[in-house]
Amino acid sequence: MGFKEPSFRDRQTAAQNARKTILEKFKSQPSPDDPEVVRRAAERQAAATAREESRKAREAARTEQKAREAELAAQAAAEALRLKAEQEAAEAALKAEQKAARDARYAARKARQK
Repeated sequence: MGFKEPSFRDRQTAAQNARKTILEKFKSQPSPDDPEVVRRAAERQAAATAREESRKAREAARTEQKAREAELAAQAAAEALRLKAEQEAAEAALKAEQKAARDARYAARKARQK
């Protein structure tokens, strides 16, 4: 036997059966006030709330970490400035001592020449 092309009535019947199947599937779903549906919705809401709280906690921890890093950087910069100031003060004192020694030698040389 060869291929038999479906008639208009066959196609119409098939479409009607498909619509009935879809309608039955839709009607078989539980209603929105069904306890199981309400329970699942509550679980989803609780999970979403937990995710949001977790995200906020991570964000707070990240902000706190950045603040600590900024504080440490500020302390390191202050320490570097303090060390630089101490080094410059030590260099200035050394130069003053060297100048005093040089002036003393110059004065001694002048005193010997007289």
